[in-house]
Amino acid sequence: MNQPLLHGVPEMSQPSFSLLRRALGLGWRDFMAAPAFGILVAVLCLIAGLGMAALTVWAGHTFWLVLGVFGFPLAAPFAALGTYEVSRLRGMGERPSVGRVLRVLWAERAGQLPFLSALMMVALLFWFFLGHMIFALFLGLKPMTNIMSSADVFLSLDGLMMLGLGSAVGAVFALLLYAMCVIGLPLLLDREVDYVTAMLRSISIVLANPVVMVGWAAFIAVVLVLAMLPAFLGLLIVLPWLGHASWHVYAQMRDT
Repeated sequence: MNQPLLHGVPEMSQPSFSLLRRALGLGWRDFMAAPAFGILVAVLCLIAGLGMAALTVWAGHTFWLVLGVFGFPLAAPFAALGTYEVSRLRGMGERPSVGRVLRVLWAERAGQLPFLSALMMVALLFWFFLGHMIFALFLGLKPMTNIMSSADVFLSLDGLMMLGLGSAVGAVFALLLYAMCVIGLPLLLDREVDYVTAMLRSISIVLANPVVMVGWAAFIAVVLVLAMLPAFLGLLIVLPWLGHASWHVYAQMRDT
């Protein structure tokens, strides 16, 4: 049986790069011990990614695929919720299963997790809107804007300016969302707290430890983008691994 969730925000130690390395090792151990749920979620993400790619190519608006690739790290923590629960159960000495994890996540529908998850989804949609506006600002009047047949448009002055501004805006946007969720999501799964408190606690930890926490964010973003390059196939391994590791970042800070 699951242990009842505790109330309130726990005391948290400061993160370190050695803690992140341990989290990656513990995350890989959890993935190898209970791969079913992580692979299931990764397969769903793979199907969604391939479907999005096929749709944008068919419609001739493949710029949306670029936005999707760079926007996926915004939604990745939501996709990794199940792996958090697998690692949480293993940390309590219990045996996780796909059915058990799904039941726990379903039970959370009446709690605080849906509020933060919905906020993440709104943020992803806003990124698509914002990215399209930046694209239209610089390249909307160009005669060639289909990157499948006119990739050289991005090497023009307007294209380079668009990429620079879009990358800067996207990075700030992604960092803000990451700061809200990196500790906030596992905290909501682990404790009975409201989502505003969880977000503020997560932001405070990132602000207090910017080098380590921003380094972790950069590592996650780079690895996820690289995993998507071979037709999204790398997500089958990387997504569950990073999900488990992200839980262990929180758990180690909580327990030490």
